Amino acid sequence: MTQLIKLENYISRYEKDPFHYPGQFIRLKQENWKKLIIQWELQKEQDMLPITEEKEEDMPVSRWKKFFQRREQMEETTDDAFTLPTSKQDLKQYFLDTLLPFQLRWASTTINEMSFLDRYYYEDLTLRYFLQRFPDTFFLLYNPVFKLKNATIDAEIILITPVGITIISMIERPSSVKIIAGDDRTWYTEENNIQTKFLSPILGLKRTETVIKSILGTIDTEFPVKKIVLSRTNDMEFQIEPYLTQFIGKGQHETWLQEQRNLVSPLKYTQLKVADALLSHCDSVAVKRPEWQQEEMDDFSPLN
Repeated sequence: MTQLIKLENYISRYEKDPFHYPGQFIRLKQENWKKLIIQWELQKEQDMLPITEEKEEDMPVSRWKKFFQRREQMEETTDDAFTLPTSKQDLKQYFLDTLLPFQLRWASTTINEMSFLDRYYYEDLTLRYFLQRFPDTFFLLYNPVFKLKNATIDAEIILITPVGITIISMIERPSSVKIIAGDDRTWYTEENNIQTKFLSPILGLKRTETVIKSILGTIDTEFPVKKIVLSRTNDMEFQIEPYLTQFIGKGQHETWLQEQRNLVSPLKYTQLKVADALLSHCDSVAVKRPEWQQEEMDDFSPLN
């Protein structure tokens, strides 16, 4: 599960202490997953218990009372208790879905400040894809807004992995549409042999790359930067890929995604340092949180 360290220009918990929160997130996630597994296994054991019917007149008084007490408890919990998914794969998805509100809260509040989060992000399937399909040690900046020399610059999607930075421009069209890569300014979509121009994604990728490299220059840190044009829904036609740029259409998507998921690596100090530098140059719009909210603890657990 990718860590959402920056969402557009919302204030982020991570920008206050990028060296602390990534490790805390991984630890809390692991602890709550263990708790959920225990609850899931207990539920399976209870489901497997045989229910035997006995005549009331044949029961000793003590067993008769326990029988009705147990039946009353079962009737009470049947209405209110939530049943966990039966398969472990469905349980994992349930766990990821229950953590989404927590991630959005960390990406829009600090202990003392808060941004007014658009409810749209709870239903944003592209954001959900990046948060749920990549490892815990990946950091996501989702269309961040950088602030350099009093100017704000909208950026593309940025993934900071333990081994480098990936800048991603997403192109999603109906599956019947083919994407044709052009030059740095103009690309095309094609459907029923009819081509339509659209603005090249290379522009946004290069703009974001320039910003990132200028920030890395201020901390004198070498960290690889590569660019990707990604489409999960469309075939992509091209002659040649620009330097350090990869075009990934729907035919290559699953292979590329699996390569990212197979990147097993702990958090790296350079990765945290780079995240700190980028976050320190991001724009944030926030207000002071009410005191009663500041006193509340963040609820990470999906069991509550």
